[in-house]
Amino acid sequence: MAATDPTSPTWLAAGRMRRLPLALLVMVALASLLLAVGMGSVTISPQALWAVLTGQGDPLHRTLIFELRLPRALAAFGTGGLLAVAGALMQVLLRNPLADPYVLGVSGGAAVAALAAMLAGLGGVAVSGSAFVGALASTLLVFGLAHGTGSWTPTRLLLTGVVVAAGWGAMITFMLSVGPTEKLPGMLYWLMGDLAYSRGPWPALGLLVIIWLALVPLARSLNVLARGPLQAAALGVAVQPLEGAVYVMASLLTAVAVTTAGSIGFVGLVVPHMLRLVLGNDQRVILPASILAGGTLLTLADTLARILIAPEQLPVGVITALLGVPTFLYLLYRSR
Repeated sequence: MAATDPTSPTWLAAGRMRRLPLALLVMVALASLLLAVGMGSVTISPQALWAVLTGQGDPLHRTLIFELRLPRALAAFGTGGLLAVAGALMQVLLRNPLADPYVLGVSGGAAVAALAAMLAGLGGVAVSGSAFVGALASTLLVFGLAHGTGSWTPTRLLLTGVVVAAGWGAMITFMLSVGPTEKLPGMLYWLMGDLAYSRGPWPALGLLVIIWLALVPLARSLNVLARGPLQAAALGVAVQPLEGAVYVMASLLTAVAVTTAGSIGFVGLVVPHMLRLVLGNDQRVILPASILAGGTLLTLADTLARILIAPEQLPVGVITALLGVPTFLYLLYRSR
């Protein structure tokens, strides 16, 4: 009984152990945001940055920070958090530490719909809206095909997602082949992930808060589900409704991330996997830690993309791929 008593020393010690890494990640996240708003083609010193944040400072610096850099940094943080939580949920759902929502074709459907909007001469909100519709359509397609006439399994869902993603990839190649030459640079930058034209951080940040509040009461059930559906069912967890809710939430997170910043890979794969190696597999820690670590990673990657060849900018997807590929290969080697 002492282990489940909220006033017992064991329970309190476990709570402190869960809060410590989250507190450290909060400080690292804040530092990454300060670094993002201070660095760029025009570097702002810590003193000038403090003056701006306290309501003073140079008007040019205030415009640069509050109208350009801070919204982009927050968009990067929100997008990274969305992708990392989506990856953590998919790894629990498929019980595979190398699972990723991009493998299931969600980003491919979003990319096809966004490229179609670009080819039609649309832009701005229309491209983002088309990407969102494409991501949700791909989600329904994969889930429907995997379900068939019976219940779906993680293996069937994964294989269906791989096949659908391959089909989206073929359609993307076709669109790039027949598209007008003048539209190819914008289409390619979108496919590589680019935060320069994000419509604002608030949809991504707002959804992060909503999903986190929804996941807090589900964390214990997700811990049980990670051990397998039979054990979860034996312990009283409604397995199929929980699995359906997890898949829908992960798909929604990925769809909003894609509409915010385009197609960015490896964040949802690498961040949750590395956190599990360090913090264990308690979803009460992994899910909020994924928000903080994923947001920090993409914020730092976008900062590096802005300053690496300044005043030119790289797509942030290039940076995440350069960081993610060797990390993924190392993790794969360790898991042998």
